[in-house]
Amino acid sequence: MNQKLKPGIMFEWSYTVPERATVPNLYNDTAFCRDMPDVLATGYMVGMMELACLHGLMPYVDWPREQSLGTMVNFNHLAPTAPGMTLLIKGEVTEVDGRRVCFRVEAWDEVERVCEGTHERYLIDPERFAQKVAQKVAKAGG
Repeated sequence: MNQKLKPGIMFEWSYTVPERATVPNLYNDTAFCRDMPDVLATGYMVGMMELACLHGLMPYVDWPREQSLGTMVNFNHLAPTAPGMTLLIKGEVTEVDGRRVCFRVEAWDEVERVCEGTHERYLIDPERFAQKVAQKVAKAGG
């Protein structure tokens, strides 16, 4: 980890919402979801908030030899966003404690704020992590 990773670091990331990210398309294998509004699914939005934080971390880690995984999300989905609209996600590093990094994040579409909350990520060594996953799969009989 780069020693310059510290609280107060700000970042932005934008993402245009694809049709596949809407409730009826993301959950198309669930009949009752196909009848729901054609707007950004909360589950997909959470992923976009995580990716924005990951993108904000990348200048401060030795990518791809050092990566991060999300361990906590706490987001409020405030307003709908239609496919084709662009999210502007703004974030700030609020805490760095060893491998643990915390963020405050919000997202805006062209009209209004659509999401706000906090997120936590842990820095990992992807090779060590893959070994742990392989051991777990073996233990589970897979």
